[in-house]
Amino acid sequence: MLGYDWPRLHAALNDLPAALLLVAVLFEVAGLATRRPSLRVAGYWTLIAGAVGGALAVISGLQAEEHIAHGEAVHRLMETHEELALITLGIFAVVAVWRIVREKRMGGTERGAALALALVGTATLVATAVYGGKLVFDHAAGVPTAVLEAEMHERAEGHHHHGAEAADGDADHDAAEPMHPGMSPADSTAAAPSSAADSAGAAHAPGGHTHAPGTPPHKD
Repeated sequence: MLGYDWPRLHAALNDLPAALLLVAVLFEVAGLATRRPSLRVAGYWTLIAGAVGGALAVISGLQAEEHIAHGEAVHRLMETHEELALITLGIFAVVAVWRIVREKRMGGTERGAALALALVGTATLVATAVYGGKLVFDHAAGVPTAVLEAEMHERAEGHHHHGAEAADGDADHDAAEPMHPGMSPADSTAAAPSSAADSAGAAHAPGGHTHAPGTPPHKD
C-alpha cells in the first residue's frame, strides 16, 4: 500500500482529523461569543471534514491492531485507546449529522446543546490521544521487534563511544600541565623539567623523604 502498512497508515491518518475536530469546536465557541456567521460556517465545514477523517483514522487503527506484535500491557492500553476512539467518533458523528440536518434552523439553545456535546467529544479526543502516545512512546507499539532490537544495540554502541571520547578528552586534559595565574608559556615549559627532576630525586632519596631544592646531599 504505497510502502505503508496498517500501523504506519494509521499514524499518518490520525493527526489531521484530531486537529480539525479541535479547531471546529474552537470556531463554534468563537462564533457564539462574537455572533459572527463566518466563524460558524468555518466550524461547520471543519467539523464535517474532521468527522470523515476521524472515521478513516479509526478504521485504520482497527486494522493496525491486528498487525502489531504486543504483550499484555500493550493490549490493555490498545483496548482503552480503541474504546475512547470509538466514543469520540460516535460523539462527533452525532454532532456532524445534527448540524447537517438542523444547521439552517438551529436556535441559540439548540446550538449551545450541540456545542456542549462537541466539548464532551473534545475531552474524549484528548484522552484518546494520551493513550495513543503511551502506546508509541512508552511501549514502542508498531515498531517491529527486529527494528527495536537493532535500535537498542545502536544506542548502546553510541553511548559507549561517547563515553570513550569523554575519557580520552579527560586523559588529554590531565596530561597537559596547568598554568598558574601570572605564568607565561615559557615559564610553564621551564617548570616541567624541574618538576620531573624533583620527582626523580624523591624516588631515589633514602627513606623516601625529600629535601628542599639546593640542599647538599648528606653523608650516611
